[in-house]
Amino acid sequence: MKYAILVVLLSITLGFAGETSSEGSLNKQAWAKDYFSMWVKTQQPTATEDDIERYLALLVDDVGHQHLPYDPDATRSADGKKNLTKGMMYYLGAHTEYAATLNNITHGFNVVVIKYRTVSVGVHPQTGELIEQRYDTIEVLELEGDKVAVIRKYSE
Repeated sequence: MKYAILVVLLSITLGFAGETSSEGSLNKQAWAKDYFSMWVKTQQPTATEDDIERYLALLVDDVGHQHLPYDPDATRSADGKKNLTKGMMYYLGAHTEYAATLNNITHGFNVVVIKYRTVSVGVHPQTGELIEQRYDTIEVLELEGDKVAVIRKYSE
């Protein structure tokens, strides 16, 4: 009986350790810095389609994207990454100036929160209007493994 209890406890412990190690294997602090760096590259005046593709490689195909107040729905859909790609390509090169400062990274179970300050100047591709913005952003990134499943972006 003691042996059976020991086997059960050992199995449970190893099972939990396995779950913890798979979650714990991702260094979220370093991952968040890489994510932020790749995002910033996509916003630069010199950004390329390759920069966007490298950023998009961090996302699952059915990624949900919410950017309040512009895009209020973070529902995941099969064409989530495809739609995000279309939007990012539309605005590619629209900035004439872009700078972002990483202020804080917080993380927990399957989530990373990035806070940063953005200063940008650009020309809207459709209207030709000059747009100058300075704002703080909080991105809540819900993860599946080492990829982003849902992006919730809050800006002033």
